[in-house]
Formats: sequence, C-alpha cells, structure tokens
Amino acid sequence: MTLTIAIITGIVFGLGAVLLVKFGNPGNYGFCAACQLRDIAGALGIHKVATLQYARPEILGWVLGAFGIAKINGEFQPRGGSSPLIRFILGATMMIGALAFLGCPLRGIMRLAAGDLNGLTGLVGFVAGIAAGIAFLKNGYSLGRAKIYTSTLPSISGYASVFAALILVFAVSTNAGYLNFSAKGPGAMHAPIFISLIAGLLAGFFAQRTRMCLSGGVRDYILVRDTQMLIIYGVMFVAALIGNLYFGFFKLGFTGQPLAHDMHLWNFLGLFLTGLAATLAGGCPLRQLIMSGEGNTDAMFCILGMLAGAGIAHGFNAAGSPVGLAINGQIAVSAGLVITAGIGLKYRENFSFMNKGA
Repeated sequence: MTLTIAIITGIVFGLGAVLLVKFGNPGNYGFCAACQLRDIAGALGIHKVATLQYARPEILGWVLGAFGIAKINGEFQPRGGSSPLIRFILGATMMIGALAFLGCPLRGIMRLAAGDLNGLTGLVGFVAGIAAGIAFLKNGYSLGRAKIYTSTLPSISGYASVFAALILVFAVSTNAGYLNFSAKGPGAMHAPIFISLIAGLLAGFFAQRTRMCLSGGVRDYILVRDTQMLIIYGVMFVAALIGNLYFGFFKLGFTGQPLAHDMHLWNFLGLFLTGLAATLAGGCPLRQLIMSGEGNTDAMFCILGMLAGAGIAHGFNAAGSPVGLAINGQIAVSAGLVITAGIGLKYRENFSFMNKGA
C-alpha cells in the first residue's frame, strides 16, 4: 500500500462520511458498520424497533465495491470453513459491544472528529480490547486456517454476501414493500439512495485495496510498531474534522451529542468487547464486510452474527440510547465479555499465561 492510496482512502471515508450527513444521514452517522447493519437488521425484521429500519446502501456498497475490485484484480477467492459457528458468536458479541457504545470504532473516529469526546472514551476501550486479544494470540489462539473452495457448490457460497447485497439494493431502490422502512427517527434520516450507494462503492473499493482494518492496524502497531494502516485512520480523522468544521457540525463536549451517551464506563467496556471480539475474529466490522465481498464465508458468518447481535440487543432492550445503557445492556456486555474471553481461552494451543510467572 502506497502513502498516496492511504491518504486517498482516508479522505474518501472521512470527508465522505461528513457529506453523507450533509445529504441527510443522522449526525456523525455517515459510515458505521455496526449501526448501519443494525438498521439493515431492522429492515429485514430481525428486530422490531420502528425507528431503526432502513437497508443502508452504504453497507451494501462496501460489499459490492470490494467484490468488484477483487474480481477485476483476480483476488476474489471463495474460502472458509474456519470455525464458522465461533465466528458467528464473535460477530454477535462484537455487535452487542458496539451498540452499547452506539457505533463501531469507525463511527468512534467520526464522532471524535465532530467533537464528541465520548468517542475518545470508547476508542480507548477498543484499543484495550485489542491488547487483551493480543494476549490470547501470543498464547496460541487460533480458529484454524480457512480452506480454499474448489468444488462448485462451496465455491458458489463465496458469492452469497454479494447476492444478498444485490437483492437488498433492488429492494431498497424500488421500495416494493419487501422490507421495513422507518417513518421517523434515525432510520428515516438518510442521504438519497444513489448518493449513499456510490459513496459505499467508492469506500468499498479503497477499503479492499488497502486491506484497511482498525483492529488490525492497532494490533500491528502494538506487535511490530507498524503504522501503515493507522495512517489511513489519521487522515480520515483530519478529513472528517475539516468537513465538520466547514459545515458547522462540530460541537465539542460529552453531552448533547447526536446518537451518543456519556456513561463512560459502558462506552469503554462496549468497545473493549468489540475490540476483543474483532481481534479474535480476525478483523473489525468493516473488515468483515470487505472480506465477505472477497468470497470469505467465515467473514459472512461473522456478519450474520452481527445481524443476530443487533436482534438480541434491540429485542432485549440491551442497546445504548441517548439516555445511556440500561441494566439489560450492562448485563449483555458483561456476558459478552465472559463469552468472548471464554472463546479466547478455549481456542489456545498453550496455556502458559495462566501459569505462575508466565
């Protein structure tokens, strides 16, 4: 990855997210893998919250954009079979953590760039969760290697996420009554369909080319002091900050921020859980979507887990809201931490760090 493409990618995501807000998306909600997948879950009827239902074209564009450029460059490769059920569970816990914070780590950066200091609390938790995941990696954690599909039927399964994205694009663009659409609330706030889709396609194109992944970038910096991936996110923050200042969206503080709460402990623990699950799953929510577009069925199972996690969070009043995180959400995050750490312990090849003096 060259410095030039890293800078362009950061600008596409940072400025693109602000422009999507300008065109109609909710505040600090231009791009967010977790929240926008949650809205898609609502559109599909996985949860019943009437204000959070819309098949966000940005997410569909990420998958289709990644698929297109991967196919052109000969990088599309159907593969999978590396503990898909565990990846499904990790996707669910990843989503539960993100919805407690009210956003994936990508949105955490966008929130911080708009002056929402709760984004900083969450991102510190995300980094801490990655550090905890690295402790498992260093002690032999592995879900096994994905297998490259060679026979016809498994190979077709690599296209499943692409087929799903195309069907959703058709449904949302025709508004033919196949999906649920919010009449009010965040789900009813969105940029025009084709602007959102084009923004998503561009972002998916560059995300695939750069292999961008915030959990991977932080992991690489902690392990080998590699800053290459983090450059993208630094440029993204600056681009979003400039855009927010220009359009008057910037508001510094902890309170009164759009689609956010200031329960600092649960902001921290929410993205801690997301960071831990992302490290064990091999990629942040954005990266999972991009890998699914490249034919990775393990990533697709992780995304299905995220959709299920959205259903769990909103079905049991366990998601955050502007007034905070209810007790159900606190229990869900705590349970998610136990489950995710249990997976990290179970799938290690050695147990040295449990021994005294390790």
